[in-house]
Amino acid sequence: MVGNANFKDRKNAKIDVRRNGTYGGTWAVDMIGACPHDPLYCLGCGVLCPWISSYLTRKRALYHDMQRYVCCNGDCPCSGRMGEQKCPEFCLCMEVFFCFTQSVASTRWMLQDEMHIANTKCDNCLIGTAFFCAYLSCICNIIACLTQIGELDLIADVVSEIAQIIWCSVCACMLTQHKAQLDLREKNPAVVRPPANPYVAPPQQVMGQHFAPPQGSYSQQQQVPQGGMPPPGFNYPQHPPQQYQEMAAPQYQGQQYQPQANYTQGAYHQQQQQQQHPAPGAYQQPPPGYPQSQYR
Repeated sequence: MVGNANFKDRKNAKIDVRRNGTYGGTWAVDMIGACPHDPLYCLGCGVLCPWISSYLTRKRALYHDMQRYVCCNGDCPCSGRMGEQKCPEFCLCMEVFFCFTQSVASTRWMLQDEMHIANTKCDNCLIGTAFFCAYLSCICNIIACLTQIGELDLIADVVSEIAQIIWCSVCACMLTQHKAQLDLREKNPAVVRPPANPYVAPPQQVMGQHFAPPQGSYSQQQQVPQGGMPPPGFNYPQHPPQQYQEMAAPQYQGQQYQPQANYTQGAYHQQQQQQQHPAPGAYQQPPPGYPQSQYR
């Protein structure tokens, strides 16, 4: 369960990256120019045999390594739970036949994540139009089913046919676009980018360049790298630096302490004893009439 949770977190992170426009790459051929770029493939495989085209495109995207196959590339709740590792070719056939739309979209997202490709505005417009027609067809069918009106049922059928034609045309152009991108990847493997990690922390900020250590505290050959730790074997300076020691007490270097001329050995001790135990008669006599102390 932990592995599945981590896999879902990575997939959600990739969705956020695509949505935020982090990818800066472009398709080898945009969707509107895919049919003129390879008309035979677009009309032959994309329109007449779209399931075979989607199967071959996904297999090429996986570098023909079916051990890497996951149902719908991990984009659905059932991904990883359909026994894909036991028979990946059969599972891929079932995916492209029963979930053709999702199979094309999963391959597209796989290529986008691998090569950091962003959709153009025209691509988003065509894909959005296909989705709008599909939703409109579904709404018309629901209304016709609830009202049982023949005219609405006819309108729903017409809208459904138009949506199917538009969606098949968009998928054909999309599959041709994927084929052109895979051809580019085989010719130039450098288009494959390292995976984007949205959890990486930003680089450590460095203090302003105006700050400088005291002169002489650090050697010119061993400066502390900015934003990092000192290298192994770094010669740390003494604390405080040498010039501070010279400024603190330059007069005592190489000299011994000499007492003052009028200093008498033991004079301080005698003075303390006099303060603690005064001599007899040191205090004045109390005035007349003052009561005598009871302590003698």
